[in-house]
Amino acid sequence: MDPVVIPILVAALVVVFLVASSVRIVPQARRYNIERFGRYRRTLQPGLNLVVPVADRINTKLDVREQVYSSDPRPVITEDNLVVNIDTVLYYQITDPRAAAYEVADYLQAIDQLTVTTLRNVIGSMDLEETLTSREEINSRLRAVLDDATGKWGIRVNRVEIKAIDPPHTIKEAMEKQMRAERDKRAAILHAEGERQAKILTAEGTKQKDILEAQGTQQAMILRADGEAKAVELVFQAVHRNNADPKILAYKYLETLPHLASSDNNTFWVIPGELTEAVRTVTRAFGDQSTVRPHTPAQPEATATAGADRTPDEGRTPELGAGGTASLDAAAAADEAGKQAAAAVSDAKAEAAEAAKSPQTPRRGQPSGG
Repeated sequence: MDPVVIPILVAALVVVFLVASSVRIVPQARRYNIERFGRYRRTLQPGLNLVVPVADRINTKLDVREQVYSSDPRPVITEDNLVVNIDTVLYYQITDPRAAAYEVADYLQAIDQLTVTTLRNVIGSMDLEETLTSREEINSRLRAVLDDATGKWGIRVNRVEIKAIDPPHTIKEAMEKQMRAERDKRAAILHAEGERQAKILTAEGTKQKDILEAQGTQQAMILRADGEAKAVELVFQAVHRNNADPKILAYKYLETLPHLASSDNNTFWVIPGELTEAVRTVTRAFGDQSTVRPHTPAQPEATATAGADRTPDEGRTPELGAGGTASLDAAAAADEAGKQAAAAVSDAKAEAAEAAKSPQTPRRGQPSGG
């Protein structure tokens, strides 16, 4: 080989090495810290960068994207002396690569220890129930402390989240019992409310039913009374319009009288005081008393009528028969009067029917010549 070629090749290799050593390509979202003879020189940005070969070297390569760091569960004592295990999640980002490389030896460990210390201070001022229900407050206080402490390290803490709070096993059992009791309480309250509403609705329905039934009964009674009033009014008008004879009224009176005792449930009935007057009226209407055909029930009727018409100052006891029979007691007199009234009504009906069949025949007891 030509001795001249060897130096040329060596020189070419040296040039290629120097050129390769002086060119640095930095990927996107990466930062390289350059030291020159052991001293920080500058931070390379993404893209093509030139450095001094041999004199400059890359000390640290940092990722400036947002990072996620999850810590292990750490025991923390609450204000009510309960030990709970809490693990957190950090979202941070490197804002100053030089400070992150030269201000702190291990920024992840520093952030972790600072998080645990701050978390114990915050949780130590809260009881267990407040700790479980105040996650947002704990996150805000942690973020404020970490952001203030890590600012000089070239790191910004974007978010701090409590991933889990694990109380002791005994506390979990007590909490489960409490939750079960609360659920039973709510169920009992809801059941009682349902029964209360059901009873209220039932009472309202019963009330409305009673009101409607009372209103219906009232309307029916009013309509019935109106009908009876109109019927009485029509009868009254018909009687007055036709100018009814008192004899006819007395006849209807006696005709209706036997119906007072027609019911099986009647054990006591009263004979009105106008009975004798009605009998006299009917008797005068259908013939003279002297010529009337004598009949057996009529004689006691006359005697009873005479006894009813005598004045109180007469000292004699009324007799019921012409043969001088003994006086009867009040019940017997009532029964006898009822029989007499029924007999008088029957005779009056028979004579009225006979008079209706033969209107040209003179009545009994009158001369045929009129």
